[in-house]
Amino acid sequence: MEQEQLRHWIEVAAGRAEADAVLKNAGYVNVFSGEVLHGDIAIADGRVVGIGTYRGRVEYNLTGRVVCPGFVDAHIHLESSLAAPAAFVRATLRHGTAAVVADPHEIANVLGTGGIEYMLQATEGLPMDVYFMLPSCVPATPLDEAGAVLDAADIAPFYEHPRVLGLAEMMNAFGVVQADEAVLAKLAGARGRIDGHAPGLSGPALCACTAAGIASDHECSTLDEALEKLRRGQYILIREGTAARNLAALAPLLTPQYAHRCAFCTDDKHPSDLLELGHMDYICRRAVQDFGVDPVLAVRCASLSAAQYFGLRHTGAVAPGYWADLAVVDNLQDFRVEQVFRRGRLLFDHGQLADFPAPKPDAALEARARDTFRLPPLTAADFQARKPLGVLGLVPGEIITTDNGMAAAADPDRDILKIAVIERHRGTGHIGLGYVQGYGLRRGAVATSVAHDSHNLIVVGAGDEEMAFAANQVITRRGGIVVADGGAVTGAVTLELAGLMSAQPLEALNAALEAAKAAAYAQGVCRGIDPFMTLSFLSLPVIPQLRVTTRGVLDAARQAYL
Repeated sequence: MEQEQLRHWIEVAAGRAEADAVLKNAGYVNVFSGEVLHGDIAIADGRVVGIGTYRGRVEYNLTGRVVCPGFVDAHIHLESSLAAPAAFVRATLRHGTAAVVADPHEIANVLGTGGIEYMLQATEGLPMDVYFMLPSCVPATPLDEAGAVLDAADIAPFYEHPRVLGLAEMMNAFGVVQADEAVLAKLAGARGRIDGHAPGLSGPALCACTAAGIASDHECSTLDEALEKLRRGQYILIREGTAARNLAALAPLLTPQYAHRCAFCTDDKHPSDLLELGHMDYICRRAVQDFGVDPVLAVRCASLSAAQYFGLRHTGAVAPGYWADLAVVDNLQDFRVEQVFRRGRLLFDHGQLADFPAPKPDAALEARARDTFRLPPLTAADFQARKPLGVLGLVPGEIITTDNGMAAAADPDRDILKIAVIERHRGTGHIGLGYVQGYGLRRGAVATSVAHDSHNLIVVGAGDEEMAFAANQVITRRGGIVVADGGAVTGAVTLELAGLMSAQPLEALNAALEAAKAAAYAQGVCRGIDPFMTLSFLSLPVIPQLRVTTRGVLDAARQAYL
């Protein structure tokens, strides 16, 4: 920093000079001492420089309100909002989010290193700190087929970018434990933190991953699992997203004994949740109202904990020297965000969000992102099964599945539906088939190009003709979600950016998405699940028990096809 700037901060902090802005008479959450304190908050050059009694060129009277540090999402895939990054920021900034740590492995599975570069460019200069962890598993395992294969050398140059904080979730825990050479190269070459992704991992295998430098996990679904990982030195990123919600199971960790090793994250958030429920403010609200968590501790887990884990020295607290990224809430029970300051500038004020431009990736990247399908039209014959196939059993509220045996045909009356994953990136013609139970669809089909993590085309249906029709409608749109019934589209969302995101405003995108959900529910999809996000995870080959990929039904625990 410049010496004169430092002098200015000292002068303002000492009360000898006027602040740029002062939040007067504020209650504020002190995440260091665990208290709610009171005072004027003085801001200079975008930072908090003093707390006490101050005067400023601009003053805001916050009597009766509470200032929280801007919230930090410790792990998210921006692509899962289905919106371009600027639209995501517009939706979450109003909820007090100051920073997110994103893993761009969704778009990297489609566009390779071009996808990482696209997201870096599309987030440059936004009024939120968008940090990135580099994708560690593209594809998630060698058994899957993605649009690219990224090795340690491919991702290494991106560590030089100032917004890259480390290596993202190492989903190939099997490869870590087996000391796979390609996995070891990525771990050894990592700079910064290494995040984990190892649902159910325990015992010596967990020790192997922790010894390899994997420092966190966001996949814990039981308290015992989380405690074992915490005791082995990992940070627990407590996830409360759209498809996976673990706060209820892990809320007992939110005590002084354990919470210093916990942070909040969302992982995946659909538009309706962002618009109707909120973001990190929603997790704080649920923690306090539903599970009796100390509000100050909840705020710490939603701010400073993630900042400290990732080494963000000036983020996550209301204190001198920290960025003036602040969320003003009505109280510490409801967490209704009334104002949001970004670097000391008021950007959200009682429902009104300041406008800001959306960054534009370069033309070549944009063109690549809009042309990601290498598929001819499909026919019912492409979905014919010639032998009995494995049945994936859905688990309500989770993204894990059970092994429900074998089936020889779809039987909607018994809630057994055919599921297919069609390779869309390279024109291989590979189509993997299986069955799924617990989805509930009674007629028609649902298809989407959002299929974690390789994002091939996934479709589930009551009949082969319906499946072919729905899949072809997604191909025609160059990406998206389609619900079909009787040879007609009953709901659709176009996702023209890599088959993952839309350039529409989030409100318009959400309207189309909710209409498509209504169509899916009308056709029988179980009301307790998200029809599209649940479907999108059924191809993720690192989540137990069974998955379906372009090559068929996979036993994820054994990493072997049935």
